Amino acid sequence: MQQHTAPQPIVHHVDVAIAGAGFGGLAMAIQLQKRGIHSFLILEKAAEVGGAWRDNHYPGAACDVQSHMYSYSFEKKADWSKRYAPWHEIQQYILDTVKKHNLRSKIHFNQEVVSAVFNEGTGRWVIKTAGGETIMARHWVLASGPLHVPAFPDIKGLDTFKGKVMHSAQWDHGYDLRGKRVASLGTGGSAIQYVPEIAPKVAQLHVFQRTPAWVIPRDERSYSSLRKALFKALPFTQTLHRWRCYWTNESRLWPILNPWMARIGEGLLKKFIAYQVKDPALREKLTPDYTLGCKRILISNKWYPTFNRKNVELVTDAIQEITPDGIVTRDGKERKLDCIVLGTGFVVDPRIYMKNFELRGLNGHTVQEDWKVSPTSYYGITTANYPNMYQLVGPHTGLGHNSIIFMIEAQVDYIIQCIELVKRRQADWIDVKPEAMQRFLGEMTRSLKGTVWSSGCKSWYQTADGINFAIWPKSTWRYWLETRSVREADYVFGRCQAHAAHTGGTPAGLAGQAMARMGQPR
Repeated sequence: MQQHTAPQPIVHHVDVAIAGAGFGGLAMAIQLQKRGIHSFLILEKAAEVGGAWRDNHYPGAACDVQSHMYSYSFEKKADWSKRYAPWHEIQQYILDTVKKHNLRSKIHFNQEVVSAVFNEGTGRWVIKTAGGETIMARHWVLASGPLHVPAFPDIKGLDTFKGKVMHSAQWDHGYDLRGKRVASLGTGGSAIQYVPEIAPKVAQLHVFQRTPAWVIPRDERSYSSLRKALFKALPFTQTLHRWRCYWTNESRLWPILNPWMARIGEGLLKKFIAYQVKDPALREKLTPDYTLGCKRILISNKWYPTFNRKNVELVTDAIQEITPDGIVTRDGKERKLDCIVLGTGFVVDPRIYMKNFELRGLNGHTVQEDWKVSPTSYYGITTANYPNMYQLVGPHTGLGHNSIIFMIEAQVDYIIQCIELVKRRQADWIDVKPEAMQRFLGEMTRSLKGTVWSSGCKSWYQTADGINFAIWPKSTWRYWLETRSVREADYVFGRCQAHAAHTGGTPAGLAGQAMARMGQPR
């Protein structure tokens, strides 16, 4: 009789485990290689790299940061097609970068992380995936990014609709919109891009708006062949162009930090809306009543003119319910539909999308408990009681005016410094002091006061209780300056239990009991 044995679990031992193969995770991997650290792997929940640019391929999808700034400083691309690149060009840039740096063999696809527990006995993180892998890692980097979990609205009857429903981050290009009656829910960054693209194709488009957005003009110019050739032949010209883009973006921070300057911008934008929208009543509905910059400022030349079309209706009445055939607003009117597009954005608050994710640090600490009031960390990178754990684009490092790639590169360099410090000090782990984290949080709270972000509007920068946990309220060069080197006084360096008990504190003693206990979380 043939005996069947259970398959052995797949276990990997590495120095560094990275969650996410988007811009952040890939930057981390590339810089680790450059610093001679090759014992790492990337855990990616999907079947391909790219993160947001793999998933967001709706019509008109493009970046709202200049192409030459939305790319790595260490991996410049001379031949961007235009000032603001479309999604497929950015995704190809990511694919080309992965190939150039031979990263594909380091990426474990279809391996969504479901738990990460710090083992105090071994000084390692025990990371488990939905695909059945277990990773024992000295250092653990969360690089999943804040925009990777689509937000679905809680509207009565949505699950009963008989037509097509799709989120903008899950666009079905096989569904033909031509001649269809379509509703778009939401007027955020994705909707202002796909709405103008689908409007000419559909029979009728109803755009449901809860809050209007401030939308500024977009520079749609293409780079000439001569300009691209110049960037390639004389790289310093591309560097100068990047710096011009950088400082242009930094100048946008002043109206945000000074609300009186924002009011001047509002006056100019109201004239822009008046120029582009013919109907005065419609113009009023499309004009925000909150301070410019309180929510993310969007860019488009096509958004406002779209509402001059006869087949486009702006609906500002609240939705009462969704029926099998359409949407009923609170005034009792039902609009018959074939398709509903959800331009409702993403779940940004990590406490929500990590609700069922086990993340456990020292002495039983969990993020669900530690972040009960609001997500918080030290410079958005390290969190007290979670040794050797790092975040990319963590709390208080999001931007409303410049390229997040700049912030990511600063964070990656800081993380590598932490990894090297642990090795140099012959320690097992590094952990930020709670008082350092609280000092940083206090500084962020003070810096936010008096800015447009504190002017009273609701945005995805905030928790449901109105706490702004996402934004870095200063210049990006200030962030780079403040994270340029690790302030060792803000950290403690520890030894794992097995290390202390069996070796008197010498690193060589980890092999015995520590290895025997490897993978047994507390």
